[in-house]
Amino acid sequence: MADLKITNLHKHYSGVQAVRGIDLEVASGEFTVLVGPSGCGKSTLLRTIAGLETPDGGTIEIGGRVVNYVRPRDRDIAMVFQNYALYPYMNVFENIAFGLRARKTPQAEIETRVRRAADMLGITPLLERLPRQLSGGQRQRVAIGRAIVRNARLFLFDEPLSNLDAQLRDEMRSEIKRLHQELGTTMIYVTHDQIEAMTLADRIVLLRDGKIEQAGTPLDLYERPATRFVAGFLGSPQMNFVPAQLAQSGGGWAVKVGSDVSLPLPARQGDGLSDGRAIVLGLRPQYVTRANGSHRPGHERLGVTVELVQPTGSRAYITFPLGGVPIVAELESHDVQRPGERIDLDLDMNRAVLIDPESNRVI
Repeated sequence: MADLKITNLHKHYSGVQAVRGIDLEVASGEFTVLVGPSGCGKSTLLRTIAGLETPDGGTIEIGGRVVNYVRPRDRDIAMVFQNYALYPYMNVFENIAFGLRARKTPQAEIETRVRRAADMLGITPLLERLPRQLSGGQRQRVAIGRAIVRNARLFLFDEPLSNLDAQLRDEMRSEIKRLHQELGTTMIYVTHDQIEAMTLADRIVLLRDGKIEQAGTPLDLYERPATRFVAGFLGSPQMNFVPAQLAQSGGGWAVKVGSDVSLPLPARQGDGLSDGRAIVLGLRPQYVTRANGSHRPGHERLGVTVELVQPTGSRAYITFPLGGVPIVAELESHDVQRPGERIDLDLDMNRAVLIDPESNRVI
């Protein structure tokens, strides 16, 4: 296993800064996910770690060794690509064994390693097949098997599930998570899919415009976002954002939305709050629920008219207006039946996020 340390890393293409001064440390055995929108620099960062790109500044250390100018094959890494990169005229066994043969590994050890990897991935019955005889999910398992047999110090995954359908992505996410638990190897995984990031990661690194916007555990970023971008990127459905104002209320604070809605805030310290200050109120759909008879501290009841109902099975997404903005709530499907219905909702203001509209930072 290896730890990774990146210091002030830069990479540009024809004057475009793809990676801008990134500092990152990955602990030994950690599963770190690099996530962000297209063009944020996550794949460039991964390829630079792998040695497929040369940095224009900064250093990369793997296991305490600076590897900036070390060839990819000598970095003791294994990489799984988006397009599988299998050899079409080799069967599954030979595809998995290819890297071992290139390193002149004894045949008996090749047999042992390949069959162990195939057993772990459930592809032993496929060892004699060619890639064209496999499904997308089976091909990806072969590509992962080729990485596993390397016993590398660092595993790199570059959007490996993006070519699979939704059901296969779910299955392969579980496989990759299980493999990490069994192997305990340091893994760095690139995706644009925030669901993959949340379900797989020990730690998420969210990138934007070549920089790290925020890094932390999935729960840290979900519940304590540092910026509006982080708050809006993670979570499905997306966090609701409502223009509002702060107002003093009975010795405390409230969020005033429009002319007729005032939502008291739970006790907050003097963290830059001021009467009349313009803010953006952020509230996740999961924290807007159907009100019942009891009142809980920090929760506020709001009567609304449902404008749209989107059933998803056991859950339903409803849309209602608040301050002229459409708001989404995630309810139990039996809690709401049809558009036009008048219902009472419970807003968990303990979970509310207050954002400065100028800096877009959470206050």
